[in-house]
Amino acid sequence: MKLCEYTRFDAVALASLVARGEVTPAELAATAQQAVAAVDPAIGAVVESWPAEDQPAPGSTPLAGAPFLIKDIAVTMAGKRVEFGSRLAEGNTARADSFLMRRFRRAGLVTLGRTATPEFAYSTTTEPLFYGASRNPWDLSRTPGGSSGGSAAAVASGMVPLAHATDAAGSIRVPAASTGLFGLKPTRGRVSMGPDADEVFNGLAVHGALSRSVRDSATLLDLVSGPETGDPYVAQAPTRPYAEEVDRDPGRLRIGLLTTPWGGRDVDPAVTTATEQAALLAASLGHRVDVVELSLGVAWEEFVLANARLWNANLVAWIDGLAAACGRPIDASTVEPQTLAAYAWGQRVSGPQFVQALEVRNRVARAVGAYFAHHDLLMTPTLPELPVHLGTYADGAPGADGLGWVAQLFHRSPFTAAFNVAGTPAMSVPLASDPATGLPIGIQFAAGYGREDVLFRLAGQLERAAPWVQRTPGVWAGAAATA
Repeated sequence: MKLCEYTRFDAVALASLVARGEVTPAELAATAQQAVAAVDPAIGAVVESWPAEDQPAPGSTPLAGAPFLIKDIAVTMAGKRVEFGSRLAEGNTARADSFLMRRFRRAGLVTLGRTATPEFAYSTTTEPLFYGASRNPWDLSRTPGGSSGGSAAAVASGMVPLAHATDAAGSIRVPAASTGLFGLKPTRGRVSMGPDADEVFNGLAVHGALSRSVRDSATLLDLVSGPETGDPYVAQAPTRPYAEEVDRDPGRLRIGLLTTPWGGRDVDPAVTTATEQAALLAASLGHRVDVVELSLGVAWEEFVLANARLWNANLVAWIDGLAAACGRPIDASTVEPQTLAAYAWGQRVSGPQFVQALEVRNRVARAVGAYFAHHDLLMTPTLPELPVHLGTYADGAPGADGLGWVAQLFHRSPFTAAFNVAGTPAMSVPLASDPATGLPIGIQFAAGYGREDVLFRLAGQLERAAPWVQRTPGVWAGAAATA
């Protein structure tokens, strides 16, 4: 299969070719590896590649045979390295598959490597010292977002149709918006974090994926969702497969429109215009769209402080464990400056302060839940600005402590973290582009707890009404010289 053919298909379509015997998983894997070789030197999305392993019989699932990449954090593949984007964990090798990796295997996905993440996924740009910056295929001087920036850059440039991602404050939706992809953060408890963790960041983090088509993300979630023994959170199972929801009429939804972010920072006029145009599109499809206000139940400063306490206290235990396991010191030779600052700040978080942060999490979840008692969805920009240039985050890094670093991240992405704290699902849909630069602009839709079905119905409707698949970045595997 030629690259120009391969990049025209999403993962479901590639698996369908395999099921019909028109191509083998090995042929698809070889083509995907060719795509990585063609464009990754310019992008830096893939930190390690490996040969395809034996896979389940073709046709056993709707994704069997599709090429796939996993993020270098939170999922383990037996015998493969997982280094968390950090020199501290260099060479760290997984002894066993995590629960999610077992489900990826059962889904028949052909996992060919791992993608870049900022150190410990602790940023919404992907610029780790360990293996260098990942670049946005739409503009190589800009970030693809983070912390799933490597996965986003790989999918957006056509290396693979679908890649693993995680999200603790926007790390699926931020890179989706930055690179013109679809990205859905599932409900807390939808996908298991086990067995090495019962929850990550006290339930703020979840597993998901980045894709070019809505149905790829829906199909993958069908195949990997559901509880494992010992999971602390269990989301109610859907009434029908999410892949079926993509083609269903969503009915007339009550959508609230929020364009001013919590915290009150300015929004780029191009982003505001794109969001308002997306609201008009939703209204033209029969939905009721009203401008709303949504209180988080706490002041923005209290919200940021609570998140900083949860994040940084968890980071201390995480770094201590890795340092002991890898036999390395915790200092500037192994850990980046802003991470060291967050580590030091986290060591000073007291037990009562940690409990208070959990109480803030509860208040936010109640406030967000109350909103969804009266509305089906909330609509916002995913990001308040276009993807920033590489190095932008470094401007605020020197001298920032753990609270200051989290505050900067939330300033850059103020619309996303509330739904991690509340545990509710949210998605970024690539509905717009900036007329001046051509850079993608994502629109976020959030739903009530367990209502991914509503999100997938609307996403499918939007994809049919305003298709984005024909938009490709300047760095595109399908246009490579070998295509």
